[in-house]
Amino acid sequence: MIILGLVILVAAVIVGVAGVLSNSGSAHEFTGGFSVFGVDVTGSTGTLFLYGIVVGAVALLGLSLLLTGTRRTARRGRTARRELRQNRRESAAAEQERDVLIDERDSARARTAQTERDDDVPAGPVDRPRRKSHWFHHRAAH
Repeated sequence: MIILGLVILVAAVIVGVAGVLSNSGSAHEFTGGFSVFGVDVTGSTGTLFLYGIVVGAVALLGLSLLLTGTRRTARRGRTARRELRQNRRESAAAEQERDVLIDERDSARARTAQTERDDDVPAGPVDRPRRKSHWFHHRAAH
């Protein structure tokens, strides 16, 4: 692609130089003058052709700058949208993880509260060892 563009550019320069050189001299003088933006243009048709080349080159430069800026803006927009989607996914994942942690905390609090309520209410007679020695499963010698 770059090589094709370079070949076309060189061909355009050769045609432009040939056009300017072949249309110079007294045989190619303007018979009637004309003006552009109030400036009288005089000379040969080769000079007029050269002005056309310069104006075309400036227009091409402006167009390329416009397209380059448009591509850059579009690329920035794509990058910003991609980052926004990623940030939203990360935010949703963090929010989901937070909700899970809140649910776990609430269920742990509920279990703790239930355990405390169960401890406050006596369940009935409790079999307790009568002597300390029973706690360690060996009896003292009598």
